[in-house]
Amino acid sequence: MSGRTVTIAQVAKHAGVAVSTVSYVLSGKRTISADTRRRVLDSISALGYHPNAGARALASKRSNVIALVLPLRAGMHVPVLMRFASAVVTAARRFDHDVLLLTADEGTEGIRRVAASALVDALVLMDVELDDRRVPLLRELAEPSVLIGFPAEPAGLTCVDLDFAAAGARCVEHLAERGHEEIALLGAPSVVYDRGTGFATRTRDGFVEAVGDHGLKGVALPCEETFDEVYETVRDLFLDHPGLSGLVVHNEAAVSHVLSALRQLGRRVPHDVAVVAICPDDVAERAGPPLTSVLIPAEEVGREAVRLVMEKLEGRTVPDSTLLTPLLAVRAST
Repeated sequence: MSGRTVTIAQVAKHAGVAVSTVSYVLSGKRTISADTRRRVLDSISALGYHPNAGARALASKRSNVIALVLPLRAGMHVPVLMRFASAVVTAARRFDHDVLLLTADEGTEGIRRVAASALVDALVLMDVELDDRRVPLLRELAEPSVLIGFPAEPAGLTCVDLDFAAAGARCVEHLAERGHEEIALLGAPSVVYDRGTGFATRTRDGFVEAVGDHGLKGVALPCEETFDEVYETVRDLFLDHPGLSGLVVHNEAAVSHVLSALRQLGRRVPHDVAVVAICPDDVAERAGPPLTSVLIPAEEVGREAVRLVMEKLEGRTVPDSTLLTPLLAVRAST
């Protein structure tokens, strides 16, 4: 149409139907015959018609936008968080929804503001704490929500995540199968535990319980993110536990620093120390040596969160809890 804005009236004329018929095809509010629907869609494609987002929102009472609440707090590894965000955005587009990213650590205020503005149809929340102050508000809101993570009391919520307790336990099980008797978890930075962040606490709990179940000696420590801090933690760990032969690392930012520290301390992987990581596959694969790891399935979790929230938008019943089974890939480090 030579660069000019195409109107719904032009689409109707091209398809040989009434303007209201085009509107019903776009909104889905009335049943239209397959032949008529096809003609309208062909005309939309041929003319390059793009429905006005504001008008469409008014007609459907939807904005076609999902809020992704992802506060960027201290101790969070942004590259991994962005994998989750990218997965949510990609999945939302498949449902013809855009994503409004909220990164400020505003707690309930940001959620209240967005919900009251009618800017979004639904919310997906990340960085969930065990005692998360956003949870009571989510139970009150008219807008559906899904949490990527689990608070301590998830009743009345929809939550999806990797089963981090099982992930910690699976790492212990693997090291026990390899004959290791004394192991350690190097976890998230201290501030992450101080906030009561769910995934970090559950990994630690799963590790500690599995150590007891397998009759091993074990210690779980927070691990900071700079090389100097990591080196000091690893050095002191082996001074305090000279019989230690296995490490589980649940801190993506520290993985390469842990391996460097071990080299500087003269400890060979896997000959002297076996190392298992909980991290994305590419982080494990490009390490030297490649690390045995439990995958953090950011793409799968993001897709499932969007699917669940779209099901809720349509008024369908969804499970309260979706826990993904941890998958361990064995590589050179064990």
